[in-house]
Amino acid sequence: MNKEQQLLRKKSPVQIKNKKASFEYFLVETFTAGIVLTGTEIKSIRLGKASLVDAYCVVINGEVWVKGMSISPYFYGSYSNHEMIRDRKLLLTKREIRRLAEAIKQPGFTIIPTLVFIDDHGRAKMDIALARGKKLFDKRQTLKEKEDRREMDRARKHY
Repeated sequence: MNKEQQLLRKKSPVQIKNKKASFEYFLVETFTAGIVLTGTEIKSIRLGKASLVDAYCVVINGEVWVKGMSISPYFYGSYSNHEMIRDRKLLLTKREIRRLAEAIKQPGFTIIPTLVFIDDHGRAKMDIALARGKKLFDKRQTLKEKEDRREMDRARKHY
């Protein structure tokens, strides 16, 4: 991901993050995908009413789908409101899909969503990552590094 793409994400008014992703997994490679939404889903996302907590991605028949992503029903919606949890299609290039499909055939690898944001054209985008699961001792090491960084920041503030 280049600097320009990172700036776009930071400027986005909506950033729905999967905070557990970096704790539970080693993020090997990231991709940005469009999301196919219906009706009032985009309005709920713009209000920040979505969650990636139990979400994961699968490749089915050359298409990438996100499962378990929760988008709350739109408050002002009527009978045409969307389902809260359903499978949503992700838009990637064929080359990216092939690359992901090959990678997840290896044991220990999976695809997880890490961030949902609104791009500068007003479209919902999702950052997904090819990830490898961490063992318990890896998680302990991550916690130790985080605590050490926090201690160093505290020490700097006192001087």
